[in-house]
Amino acid sequence: MTSTSSPAALWSAARVRGTLAVVTGRGERAAVYERFGKRISADGYTVAIFEADADAAAAWLAAVDAPRVLVGSDSGAASVLRVLAQGASADAAIIAGTPVDVDGSTQPADAERTACPLHLGVLGTEAARTAPVAAEQVPASADLAAVAVPVLAFHGSADTVSPITEASSVLSAVPDLELIETVDGLHDALNDQSHRSVAASIVLWLERLRGGDVRQPVLRRSGERVSA
Repeated sequence: MTSTSSPAALWSAARVRGTLAVVTGRGERAAVYERFGKRISADGYTVAIFEADADAAAAWLAAVDAPRVLVGSDSGAASVLRVLAQGASADAAIIAGTPVDVDGSTQPADAERTACPLHLGVLGTEAARTAPVAAEQVPASADLAAVAVPVLAFHGSADTVSPITEASSVLSAVPDLELIETVDGLHDALNDQSHRSVAASIVLWLERLRGGDVRQPVLRRSGERVSA
């Protein structure tokens, strides 16, 4: 990777607990992730946005505070999976709305992406959009099997752009995958109606990542024990 592009937007944490580099999806600008960036940075994780450039995101991420996490939504998820399969320097990844059966440069309709009124308002602004671009395909199963870091995936149960059954089948090739379904959720899983719960789940997962094992809980109900 030779790209050294700076992020299109950056939300810095006061006391950094880790760093996220977000790769946007089809036709998205950094403004789409302002709410996400502000919320995650408030919990101590710096969030940088890269507009449809996973190579730049991975190159930038290599020189920042760990744990270093690549994040991608829609075609950005496919791009993140590609650079991870190619050995990008990251400690983990978070993906959302992973595309399946991508149809060229067709952009999902706003109503297919989210039921959140605030997010619909953002999508309707010129600052949130680029011209239609071709979506990157998800790597083949053999390449996904080479992803060597834990991956947290979110997918809407009512996503008609990328049906969850098909997406789950594609992602099953990733060795260390945790797939979370947003109930009745649409395509923009990071910014849909359940965005608060998704953000909370991400922070809990990041805290486990900081502890060295995303499978090891930080919190548990009294009386619960993790089997050896």
